[in-house]
Amino acid sequence: MTTVPTPPPLSETDEKVLKRLRRIEGQVRGLQRMIEEGRECHDILIQFSGVRSALDAAGEQVLEQYASGCRAHPGEKVTPQDVVRAVKLLRG
Repeated sequence: MTTVPTPPPLSETDEKVLKRLRRIEGQVRGLQRMIEEGRECHDILIQFSGVRSALDAAGEQVLEQYASGCRAHPGEKVTPQDVVRAVKLLRG
């Protein structure tokens, strides 16, 4: 039988990102309800804007973590090229 490695404990930043993602999850469920209820497009678009902003903020937190080296492999430094690649991924 193979044992699955235990993930490292979450950092304070990870906890904040998870909290933010859970809040976003609730916002997306709210969007689904709004559409099911036939709410006005204006209200739905405002909610979409809030979700997008919240996702951007969460992504930026993860990017900051990455840029500071916490997501690099042990002993490896994050290069400027790594940061540029991560920014491009985030900005899609």
